[in-house]
Amino acid sequence: MQIARVVGTVVSTSKSEKLTGLKMLLVKPIDLETFQEKGNILVAFDAVGAGEGEVVMIVSGSSSRQTALTENKPSDTAIIAIIDYIDLYNKRIFSKEKEESKKVDS
Repeated sequence: MQIARVVGTVVSTSKSEKLTGLKMLLVKPIDLETFQEKGNILVAFDAVGAGEGEVVMIVSGSSSRQTALTENKPSDTAIIAIIDYIDLYNKRIFSKEKEESKKVDS
């Protein structure tokens, strides 16, 4: 499992029948030590209703095919949770509530 940020969307009108109805999002992994985005952008199937800018938990490989939406689908990465907050070493390093209030203040 990894923590990532949703950075975009993918739309495909022509695709395998097994992918019909699956929402595809672009995610970029986050380094938990620095809370900075790192690594390559990945395409992930959204199993939880995530949106752009949200911090999410992703799984890859066979684990990505273990949700009700992705079972028996050709999936390599899936979003399985939207993160509310993260505490690391007894310190809150991320809070969805704080991030949302920043957007309102901007």
